[in-house]
Amino acid sequence: MPLDQCRECANVVGGEARRCLHCGAPYPARPVWKGWGYEWKTQTSLAGWPLVHIAIGRDARGRLRVARGIVAIGRFGIGLVTIAQFGIGALFGLGQVTVGLTGIGQVAACVYFAVGQLAAAGIAIGQLVIGRYGLGQAGYAQYLWSVEVKDPAAVEFFTNLAGFLGF
Repeated sequence: MPLDQCRECANVVGGEARRCLHCGAPYPARPVWKGWGYEWKTQTSLAGWPLVHIAIGRDARGRLRVARGIVAIGRFGIGLVTIAQFGIGALFGLGQVTVGLTGIGQVAACVYFAVGQLAAAGIAIGQLVIGRYGLGQAGYAQYLWSVEVKDPAAVEFFTNLAGFLGF
């Protein structure tokens, strides 16, 4: 393996090294390293937040890129609306794990409405639910409609909700 100099600390490193053993610089043998992934944001902003921010990967320092915007899209996202693997969406989140006012995710922990394999919210729909009104295979709710429990208030609530949504 050829030996090179680290671009940050000038110590000797392997040409294919992922990190410098001396200073921790990522890919130290490369003359320039800007990270990997993708990042884009709109020029227009609201209260200092871009309207849309898309971010995935790692930056030049090796830190995870986090999308922060009114609409945040990426592996990690924080915004009013997020589409992210792990997201905090103040109004709405869609992702594997989402937190916010409303959300859809494998795990959705929301204040008002959540749909997910594990859903926790005032109104929770999923496989395992926790909330005031719950519709799921199993769960804990003040008004629960599940495989084993058919609370009349929950049945009426979710039947009305389905009618309202046109189902």
